[in-house]
Amino acid sequence: MNILVAYATRHGSTREVAEAVVGTLRACGADVRFQAVRDVRSLAPRFDLVVLGAPLYSGRWHRDAHRFLRRHRQELDMVPVAVFGVGPREPDPQAWLRSREQLDRALAKHGWLEPAAVTVFGGTDPPKHNRQRRDLRDWTQIEAWASSIASRAAWPAAAAGQPARRGA
Repeated sequence: MNILVAYATRHGSTREVAEAVVGTLRACGADVRFQAVRDVRSLAPRFDLVVLGAPLYSGRWHRDAHRFLRRHRQELDMVPVAVFGVGPREPDPQAWLRSREQLDRALAKHGWLEPAAVTVFGGTDPPKHNRQRRDLRDWTQIEAWASSIASRAAWPAAAAGQPARRGA
């Protein structure tokens, strides 16, 4: 399996989540390229799966993730794409629901994209002086999600060079 894990981040916490995804995928035997979305110039060599992660801030998904999807639209149409957002910093179920709705709205701007998997992980407060940081990142959940996408990464349609099979 040849997988790209691309991420956008503002303060580094989404990068840490992406690193955990990479570690799990590699433990599953995948060959993984790990890169910030702004540094991805090409999706060559051909990938069996692209994982895209970005934070949600103030109701919006990171703009670099949107740019990545626009820039690589044609290439991404031929490969399964799994997406994660990093959002809520409060354990309130409504905060989680709002974050998922924000991610769904962001993805709807790219109507051509039908992600193979979509999830939202808890976020963390940016580092600030004199303040205790909240951190809702659940590393067990992150690793379980990465394992689940690894088990589905070698879709027959992607391997045959056909448009990628999509699903929730």
